[in-house]
Amino acid sequence: MDWRSPPSGVSEIRRSLVHRPRRFEAGRPIQRTQPFPRLMIADIIPFIIECEKLKSVQRRTKVVGTDRRENSAEHSWSLTLLAMGLFPQMEVPLDQLRVLKMLLIHDIVEIDAGDTFCYTARADKAECEQLAADRLFALLPVDLAKEFMALWHEFEAGETPEATFANSLDRMLPLIQNLNNNGQSWREHGITYEQVIERNGVIRRSSPVLWEQVEAMLLDAAGKGILPKAVPQS
Repeated sequence: MDWRSPPSGVSEIRRSLVHRPRRFEAGRPIQRTQPFPRLMIADIIPFIIECEKLKSVQRRTKVVGTDRRENSAEHSWSLTLLAMGLFPQMEVPLDQLRVLKMLLIHDIVEIDAGDTFCYTARADKAECEQLAADRLFALLPVDLAKEFMALWHEFEAGETPEATFANSLDRMLPLIQNLNNNGQSWREHGITYEQVIERNGVIRRSSPVLWEQVEAMLLDAAGKGILPKAVPQS
């Protein structure tokens, strides 16, 4: 056999990788009618380099056990680990790869739009983040740009089971960090038990089993004074 010829079956595998049969657009799988364009490393580098800036976007929560604020890239990485740990507990089957993709890209827009504290209203948030998504994803080859934009919109809409789960983790991680950091960002911003319960309702929609555990942890935190309950108005 000619050493330059691929072993039997390899050619078929290569073709299956080039002609990717399915992709997701706004959360729906659609058939790909054209071969996936052959990409070079140079096609991806501008986007990757631009995403380095996410490592400089600071969040309100501090890295547990330190006095340093977490950055948004660290947040996204921690979310993927949390997802991988909780997939086995989910009551319904999920497209796990799609969840991980959403978690990795959902905060990329903060490179331009900045991080918005979850308990603070910001009127121009949606507009600023859409402009950021338009600019950042335009750095990618067209096919990838469409895929990333669809995943980002799916996460923002929070309607599919995968997006609901991804959003619930996005709420759950700061909660876990605060519970293990003496309520750091809750205390700094005067956040109450009632606000946290309302903010994290998406966890209940995604998984009643997970919510039962989260609610028990919050009640325990309230009892210890880490997460104070609101003072009734007289």
